[in-house]
Amino acid sequence: MGDECDRAISGLPFEVLDPAPVSVAVTRGADHRLVYTNDAYRAELGDRPIGSPLPRSFADGRRQHYRELLDRVYATGEPVVLTAAPASTDEPDRYFTSSLSRVSFGGGEYGVLVVAVEVTDQITAARQVEALANERSHILRRYQSIMQVSAQIFWVAGPTGEVIEHSASWERVTGQPWEEYQGQGWLKMVHPDDREAAMASWAEALGRMEVWEYAYRLRTVDGSYRHYAVTAVPIREHGELVEWVGTCTDIEQQWQEQRCQQLLDRAAAATAERTNLEEMLGAVANVIVPELADGCGVHLVTDLTGEQRSGAPFVVERVATAARPGLPRLPPYGEERLPPDNAVVQAARRRRPLSNRFPPGCPPPGVAPSWSQQWMVANKANSIVVLPVVVDGAVPAVVTLMTCGDRPPISRADIALLSRMFEHAHDALSSAIRFQRTQQIALALQHSLLVEPPKLAGLRIEARYRASPSAAEVGGDWYDSFVLPDGVPVMAIGDVAGHDLGAAVAMSQIRNMLRALAMDRCEPPGEILTRLNIAMSSLSSDVTATCVLARIEEYGGRYRLNYAVAGHPPPLLVTEDGAGRFLESCVNPLLGFPNEDGCRSSIEPLPPGSTVLFYTDGLIERPGENIDDGLERLRHLAGALARCPLDRFCDQVLSSLPTTGLDDIAVIALRLPPAPDDAGG
Repeated sequence: MGDECDRAISGLPFEVLDPAPVSVAVTRGADHRLVYTNDAYRAELGDRPIGSPLPRSFADGRRQHYRELLDRVYATGEPVVLTAAPASTDEPDRYFTSSLSRVSFGGGEYGVLVVAVEVTDQITAARQVEALANERSHILRRYQSIMQVSAQIFWVAGPTGEVIEHSASWERVTGQPWEEYQGQGWLKMVHPDDREAAMASWAEALGRMEVWEYAYRLRTVDGSYRHYAVTAVPIREHGELVEWVGTCTDIEQQWQEQRCQQLLDRAAAATAERTNLEEMLGAVANVIVPELADGCGVHLVTDLTGEQRSGAPFVVERVATAARPGLPRLPPYGEERLPPDNAVVQAARRRRPLSNRFPPGCPPPGVAPSWSQQWMVANKANSIVVLPVVVDGAVPAVVTLMTCGDRPPISRADIALLSRMFEHAHDALSSAIRFQRTQQIALALQHSLLVEPPKLAGLRIEARYRASPSAAEVGGDWYDSFVLPDGVPVMAIGDVAGHDLGAAVAMSQIRNMLRALAMDRCEPPGEILTRLNIAMSSLSSDVTATCVLARIEEYGGRYRLNYAVAGHPPPLLVTEDGAGRFLESCVNPLLGFPNEDGCRSSIEPLPPGSTVLFYTDGLIERPGENIDDGLERLRHLAGALARCPLDRFCDQVLSSLPTTGLDDIAVIALRLPPAPDDAGG
């Protein structure tokens, strides 16, 4: 092949490359013999003999590496780029960025075109920056965190804090396009609850022109929020601030782990400081809300054995509630009988959590007790988790947790965390449950001595019994209601002195005697109490008791209360418009002492829609306080609840008044039908 062919590639003479500002060399054949170098190449890398193999011009330590690269380009035709590689000479401090590509000489002959640019100055400048950073180690750490490829997002802002450069990583993570996040638009992707604090912190860093380190929740492309750690470093030139360079790094896992441990510690501390089961569960509810849920209810399960008959009502007692700020809180006390298909019953019997999601404010029937259902509708709840609390193999309580509005439903991870919170509190709960089981056995005995009020046409009667949370034995409080042979309904309430098994036995005897005396003769309540006082002489000589007995009589198309009070707090009459007064016209002495004058009765007309409340002294008495203060609190509260349904009226009375917790409380209430022209009721 002639010289003319050696002096051209692809039909172009080599001379066209002579004025190029970059170093150019051309080789030919498989042994890579030089056929051309331009002026820049000879000036930068030396005048290499034409016809000599190019690899020989490299230092011994690099010769094999470059030979392999030339062979690969020659054989495959795929170009290679070397970035900031050492020079081909023996000079150790010179660096070049080079490209190697295959060229054709025609007739099936090939060679390699080498184009090189010296980058020694850039490498030297980078080393100088590194040396400066080594002198200032705290600055180096921050710059390293920015430059690490593990940072998910890079961004650049101007001196006043507005984003000024496109960030592909921001778009990839958030899905927000450049047109939206430039300037201050990025703030739209920060969680609404974090924006104000984040902007205040950013403004403070801008004012000080110091490194900004912060953490906030960022909305990601799938619509969820994750925690990101933000670091921004001010960049100065000649002492002037020119821009900020920042990163956002996903710390969701670390944040979740830290949050999990904090909640576990708080729950453990809350239970360790208390001995009563209801107080423990209530304290845990206050840890859960608002961290994990917007609303929470804690319900004690009265059937600890789970051996109720199939289809029998499942009784739960609400003992604690919690709600995030801005939402109404359910009263902490309530009692309800749930059907077997209710989610609370299912969760308790299966001993595993149940979760349900639904459109805001539209919970399906049976996912919670009725009071929780009403709360979810009113507060636009979007999900509920029913969590059984399993302690020593039993389910003493069930916790309902609701999320509302735009808040995401409770995740599986958070459900697992909730279970762990109760597991961590197991020992404290176990100790409290042993006491509670003893109390529930006593309470079951107490309830066996009480009866469900009769169902009456037009009239409604509701009763509640709340045992002292601090006493494991039964007490002497009781109520009763039944229909006499003459068709007149009777209500009674009483309290035997003492809080032990003897008081419970005496209470049972007195209640049974009172019912027998009332059924034997349909006479005024005062006369029945007189005979009861005489009959009590057959009991232990030190038994004393209080009692209210009343007949609800229909007279002239209206109702009236024929009643007698023996040493007991007076009944409270509340009219439909909320006016309340105590019935004190027939006060008689305590039962258990001789009373030659007998007990008097009195008759009180009952207005349509009015409520009559009988109660025991645990509802109104507080140590060191005049009982009149407790009575006035009760009158005021009952007046405010005058138009509430009677079951809610009783629950609110029990849960809203400040009580000592040292005594049992019994209440029984009567609600009259409204006037015929009253559409309410």
